[in-house]
Amino acid sequence: MRKKQPPEPTARPQGERLQKLLAAAGHGSRREIESWIEAGRVSVSGRTARLGERALRGDEIAIDGKPVRLAAARPGRLLIYHKPVGELVTRSDPQGRPTVFSRLPPGRWVAVGRLDINSSGLLLLTDSGELANRLMHPRYEIEREYAVRVQGTLSREDLEKLARGVHLDDGAAAFARIALADERTAPSANRWYRVVLGEGRKREVRRLFEAVGARVSRLIRVRYGSIELPRDLAPGQWRELPNTVKLQKL
Repeated sequence: MRKKQPPEPTARPQGERLQKLLAAAGHGSRREIESWIEAGRVSVSGRTARLGERALRGDEIAIDGKPVRLAAARPGRLLIYHKPVGELVTRSDPQGRPTVFSRLPPGRWVAVGRLDINSSGLLLLTDSGELANRLMHPRYEIEREYAVRVQGTLSREDLEKLARGVHLDDGAAAFARIALADERTAPSANRWYRVVLGEGRKREVRRLFEAVGARVSRLIRVRYGSIELPRDLAPGQWRELPNTVKLQKL
């Protein structure tokens, strides 16, 4: 009589990448969480996690030794905020300067990209690290549009160069589109342009204009993807996008 073989053990489900799992639960952006994992701040089932590791929602996960809850995945909330000049996109500032987060409703908000202290306009914030990563990741090439006031006269050759590409200290860069905001405006020391980028590198708009000898005196972000800065949203005010609008626009 043939001996009955014991059943093979059930394979453990692979789960999701740890940084994706934590980001989806609202504990930070993927990039932030990856840095925490690299620093040894995250553990799974009592052992230090490794970058790229996968985990399940039922696993015991801790950040800095404190257990974290992984609630069921939910659609992230999304705010649009009209950032004024003079505010920082940071949670705290050693110099005590105002930050955008001081004006927001309670929540674990993650800024989708940044605007420097001298820039204003549309800023998106979400309580979903997963959504923040999707909105910021270069592979999605989500357009950012800006209204830019430039000091100095730009020649046709300068505009062609900015559209074709220039070399910056962190690599080549170019505007996806660049045009005078109003071609009927008479030439002057300050002219407004509308420019579009498909990425969000640090101070990229300002550095591009500086590469052709011009200086940006005012910078306003007016669009992120299909979401435009509402005309009736005053500087320092925020508005939450309904899920139906958000899903249609992103």
